[in-house]
Amino acid sequence: MKKTLALTLGLATSLMAATTGLAQDKLTLQLKWVTQAQFAGYYVAQDKGYYDEAGLDVEIKAGGPDIAPPQVIAGGGADVIVDWMPSALASREKGVPLVNIAQPFKRSGMMLTCLKETGIKSPDDFPGRTLGVWFFGNEYPFLSWMSQLGLPTDGSEGGVTVLKQGFNVDPLLQKQADCVSTMTYNEYWQIIDAGISEDELVTFKYENAGVATLEDGLYVLEEDLDDPEMVDKFARFVEASMKGWKYAEENPDEAADIVLENDDTGAQTEEHQRRMMREVSKLTAGTDGSLDEDDYNRTVATLLAGGSDPVISAPPKNAWTSIVTDKIGM
Repeated sequence: MKKTLALTLGLATSLMAATTGLAQDKLTLQLKWVTQAQFAGYYVAQDKGYYDEAGLDVEIKAGGPDIAPPQVIAGGGADVIVDWMPSALASREKGVPLVNIAQPFKRSGMMLTCLKETGIKSPDDFPGRTLGVWFFGNEYPFLSWMSQLGLPTDGSEGGVTVLKQGFNVDPLLQKQADCVSTMTYNEYWQIIDAGISEDELVTFKYENAGVATLEDGLYVLEEDLDDPEMVDKFARFVEASMKGWKYAEENPDEAADIVLENDDTGAQTEEHQRRMMREVSKLTAGTDGSLDEDDYNRTVATLLAGGSDPVISAPPKNAWTSIVTDKIGM
């Protein structure tokens, strides 16, 4: 009896010591954009103590228009970044060895949103039009789509004129563009909030056009995957983050409120964030964070279909791994 009790106490002491050690594991996450419900899973995981339970001290860095996550991680400013796969693969080809370790977003939320009054009913009506496009790595899916449609993007006859769009919908509201880039969970609703009704709009989802590329994946530097301790840390981070995402899906209003508590700018509103959280949940639903190889292959095929100016010049090698997600639940 005494021996059993001593063994039990010894195991408990060992577990406490291990937990204490794990709590010292620091990890920095760089987001792709500003604090908003697009990243709710990470803020929820932090708020609910899921990272603490995993022995992690996670710092979440908000992004912005002047912050490029691949540059941040290349410069040592983050251990993990959130990025869209087109941007990550383009960065990899240019020398930043990014590797996808998890894919919380299963579906794409990217769209082109057009005013119905322009007469645009299908992509056949794009020639001669002005289309608002985000840059800073977000233009790659659009350029691939236009290439597949056979539409030049230099404003020449038979093609489209590209308007370099800021991260707002002003070009559509001010009728400088026939269509603008929007996300299902964000900019589309900015148009609605500006007083334009949904029946006055026409939307073209990249997902439905067959050119959707993976968004909001988690990426690390390839060299870190050679370190078993880093792989273990990444696995604990992904598992805790996905726990945060599942909680956010089931409790969207609470998740949005947690995001608002972390918004130091005060720029976000409760209505917008709660609506965003519900839309984001549609993109993360049904996944455990593992990357679907078919989705990866579709993304690569889309990016290679760029005609004379493809996003990437050859199929990437070792650009994703399941070594992290395979450890989850073991």
